[in-house]
Amino acid sequence: MCSFVINAEIIMNNHKFVVSPQWLFAHLEDPDVVIVDCRFSLADPQLGKQQYQTSHIPGAYYLDLNQDLSSPVQEHGGRHPLPDIDILTAKLAGIGVNFSETLVVAYDDSRFAFASRLWWLLRYLGHEKVAVLDGGLKGWENGGYPMTEITPLKKSGILLGKFTANLQPQLLVNIEDVKARKDSPDVVLVDSRESDRYRGEREPIDKIAGHIPGAVNYPWQELTDNSGVLIPLSVQSQRWSNIKSAKEILVYCGSGVTACVNLLSLELAGINTGKLYAGSWSDWISY
Repeated sequence: MCSFVINAEIIMNNHKFVVSPQWLFAHLEDPDVVIVDCRFSLADPQLGKQQYQTSHIPGAYYLDLNQDLSSPVQEHGGRHPLPDIDILTAKLAGIGVNFSETLVVAYDDSRFAFASRLWWLLRYLGHEKVAVLDGGLKGWENGGYPMTEITPLKKSGILLGKFTANLQPQLLVNIEDVKARKDSPDVVLVDSRESDRYRGEREPIDKIAGHIPGAVNYPWQELTDNSGVLIPLSVQSQRWSNIKSAKEILVYCGSGVTACVNLLSLELAGINTGKLYAGSWSDWISY
């Protein structure tokens, strides 16, 4: 069974949710590692899969935000409702993920935006052995590591792994939870979108601009630099210093996707009180 470490700073902080391109290259043939390509474009939902089919990290499988990591859109529940648990666990087993044993390494080319969704979903399913690739695909390519167009073989109807979920409901809140708890003095509601969307000055996706009353703004892009490389953990800890003592930190974005980047950041900073409002702003404004 594999063990893994990351850069020196994260080793000192005893954290486990990010791996470097160097580490992943050294473990491409490790049977206890499954790599997942999570590239996606909200503007062009087919683009991520097309990019994967053209070129990807050797051995990587592809999971699509709309088709695999979300369920169909309904009247309520937001633009990316959580996926059906049974369907998702079957897909994970189908790509060789063994519950609590396999390390899943997720990557994208969007500064963790979609890889973090898979990271959060696996932890919600009770599977702690999941990490994102520091620097994403760009960091991998900049390191001179190999790419391929060959997709891993999957035997139709045969599960390559065994995955039985152990749901962690404490990681999730719904609109009623948010309404009931957001104004409590020991609860902080975090809006993860860009500041101009939070302020209601720009809204490129949803029908209504603005934010949930009482929310504070921590844009998800602050987790990484412009190239998608993780900012130092000391900086991340400082980033959350004003709210780290809260009993609960309820995190949302537009549709429950990029909020997961902030939830990853909280974990990296040693704060484990973060919870996802999965429906997020697109659910809030649907009522």
